[in-house]
Amino acid sequence: MAVLSVSAGLVTAVPAPNEAGAVLAGSTSPLTGFDPAGLKSAMDGVHRAGMPGVHAEVRDAGQVWRGASGVADVGTGRLIRPDMRQRVGSITKTFTAAAILQQVEKGRIRLDAPIGRYLPRLVPGERGKKITVRMLLNHTSGIAEYLLSAFPSLEKYPSLPDISPKSLDDNRFRHFRPAELIKMGLSAPAVGKPGGSPGVYSNTNYLLLGELLEQVTGTTAEKYITRNVIERAGLQHTAFPAGPRIKGPHPRMYEAFHGLIDPPRDYSVYDMSWVRTGAALVSTMADLNRFYGALLDGKIVKRSSLAQMQRTVPVYAQSGEKIDYGLGLLEVKIPGCGTFWGHDGTVWGAATVSLTRADGRRQMSVAMNLVRWNKLDSSGKPQHHPIDDALSTFRQQALCGD
Repeated sequence: MAVLSVSAGLVTAVPAPNEAGAVLAGSTSPLTGFDPAGLKSAMDGVHRAGMPGVHAEVRDAGQVWRGASGVADVGTGRLIRPDMRQRVGSITKTFTAAAILQQVEKGRIRLDAPIGRYLPRLVPGERGKKITVRMLLNHTSGIAEYLLSAFPSLEKYPSLPDISPKSLDDNRFRHFRPAELIKMGLSAPAVGKPGGSPGVYSNTNYLLLGELLEQVTGTTAEKYITRNVIERAGLQHTAFPAGPRIKGPHPRMYEAFHGLIDPPRDYSVYDMSWVRTGAALVSTMADLNRFYGALLDGKIVKRSSLAQMQRTVPVYAQSGEKIDYGLGLLEVKIPGCGTFWGHDGTVWGAATVSLTRADGRRQMSVAMNLVRWNKLDSSGKPQHHPIDDALSTFRQQALCGD
């Protein structure tokens, strides 16, 4: 849904998870700081801090570590596993952006052409003339977020001081049409001028890109992305959900809504038509690492297209944080560690982060089954929580070692 604020021996096969849910492949490498024991300890720290379940895959060149800590179901105590599937939220946007760039390579779409040329009925008038495909991809279109209309009680998002969870429950099995959601975003006051800087993150942009894909390919965006992005990357456990339920092993996904849903409620069963090509994908952490590795290696789009995807602009995320955003790619610079590319995402009850270092060697994909765990203070600002520190420790270990 949103962007949030977050040489070794070759391992040719990864053993099955042990009873604690961890896979340790390869040995500690002082050169890379790849420390399986340290990774497991840091992940256990996330669980101890209050996260019901967390699982991840970390790669460094030929080494692979997969681990899990905690439970997939707080009611039954069912353990979480590293191979479980997860709703990965806005990580979907990278898949959608790659599909658009493939069509740019074929000459069917021009990045700097006005969207009104392709979708005159959806984006008519001056906006259709001024907003380009590139602006949709990098969130500089000025088009507002539709979520505030689709979920009316989210009017004060992201602070949420007066929110009720009623909208989440009311919409659990509601099937939205893309045009319906796009109209909501276009009807709301603009959040900026087309091409203005900084941009403002909006899911409306990526629903429009889904409609653009359908217009130029003659098939649904989901089918095109599946055949030309997911299958090209060799992903076995990544798909758009066919209904409100996730196929295959997965954890329950708990929404706390900043303490307003107490105890946190499971939203793993949900009709994902409310996000579609913006945030609907289900995947595994292994698949996400495989996807971003292939993308940065020029196997999904051409190198020239990847260079376009990595041209960043400042964008305000829905959290209010300013980020460096390209065409469906988030750039994260960690001093002393390197530049990483990827995305993160949340949907109700699930959060995922996937980052790959620019040289492709170091990768981390991590999933959590509780979101918005920070309670709000009297001003509506999320309070600090021990989970925040534990996640920071794990990400540092996963991306940079000691």
